[in-house]
Amino acid sequence: MNKKELSEIRKNFSDTSDLFVLNQVATAFVDSEKNIRCQTSRAYHNIASEESDCLMATLKRVLAGTLGKGLLEYEFPKEAYEEGGSQAILYEALQSKLEDETAVTTLMEQIVRNMDYVSTYAILVGHCTYTVFQKSKSDELDPYQSHDYRFLVAAICPVEVRVDGLIYNEDDNAIEKKNVYDRIVAEIPTDGFVYPTFTGRGPDVNHVLYSAHKPKDVNISIIENVLGCPFNRTAQEQKETFQSMMQEIVSDELSYSVITGVNEKLRDIAAEYANEPDLPIVDDIHVRDILLDSGVSQERAEEMQMAYREATQDKPITVNNLIDNKTTISVDGITVSIGKDATDKVRTQCVDGRRYLLIDLDDPAVEINGLTARIAELQPEPAEPESDLTDLPEAEPESDETAV
Repeated sequence: MNKKELSEIRKNFSDTSDLFVLNQVATAFVDSEKNIRCQTSRAYHNIASEESDCLMATLKRVLAGTLGKGLLEYEFPKEAYEEGGSQAILYEALQSKLEDETAVTTLMEQIVRNMDYVSTYAILVGHCTYTVFQKSKSDELDPYQSHDYRFLVAAICPVEVRVDGLIYNEDDNAIEKKNVYDRIVAEIPTDGFVYPTFTGRGPDVNHVLYSAHKPKDVNISIIENVLGCPFNRTAQEQKETFQSMMQEIVSDELSYSVITGVNEKLRDIAAEYANEPDLPIVDDIHVRDILLDSGVSQERAEEMQMAYREATQDKPITVNNLIDNKTTISVDGITVSIGKDATDKVRTQCVDGRRYLLIDLDDPAVEINGLTARIAELQPEPAEPESDLTDLPEAEPESDETAV
């Protein structure tokens, strides 16, 4: 599933789209002891608009995020297709259109039994249909050729107990303490998934798309135990792995110019493929060449290449997961943040045995703690007194020879 395909589903995931229908919605409330307290499955068109609007908005948020970061695609292993396996359970629920109670219960229990969660929560699962019209080579839709992409979208939402203070009781015309507490289902899911993926503008039942609201806080139990897929490192972990290798291998060759140079070259690769549907990746050859172009020695660059190949195990990292949007320089008590277009205005330099961080200022005024301050101009040093002409050495007689 690429960026273009994801964008197409996002764009049409709405009641206002003539190509999209949310057919059936199954819901469940799970208490802190992992008991399913209630479970329903209803046709979406029979749900009151106040509730259906909330369901639509929450399910659509599962598709929010960036591919490779908050949205991670996984391929099912062989055992997932066996009876009772994760893919088999998802496929059965998909085929039943969430109308079969047994299939819905099996799916809900698969989530509840295998997922680690820190609070009570709600499970929302929608069965959707998107009508896909074929496209010509010029990317124009053919109104006479179409097929349906049917998929499940599941959202895991924490349930919070709202403890209100004093309320106004209209019946008694009094201000008093509320006695009944509300259990509010969060509008933004912490996790979710889409099955099957929309790949090649059609269903791919061999892959599932996991969604994390916070890319740095992935619920591994959903990926490994609920979906039955081997977990890959998060985007943050991939970046930390790359930085750790840089720190260990390049070590004494790391400098401001090398670090910012690597980041700029990674950014150039991302920009080059920005309009491509697939996410650009960095393989071991890219890593070696980027380091060489940034001023790292051949020996260190090739050593980094081998380490990167071993660490990624033939699964190259997405370029965007390695890019820093800003450069941060930190020393004791001082932190300097540099925008991506201003790295060339900063340099490090050693003067008279002391190390300095130098920043070019195009404007004599700078903002400090919200106040505009001006940088004092250097005063010219006093001129040396003119020497007495008698102290000057006599001029050498001009030579007739021309110096070369």
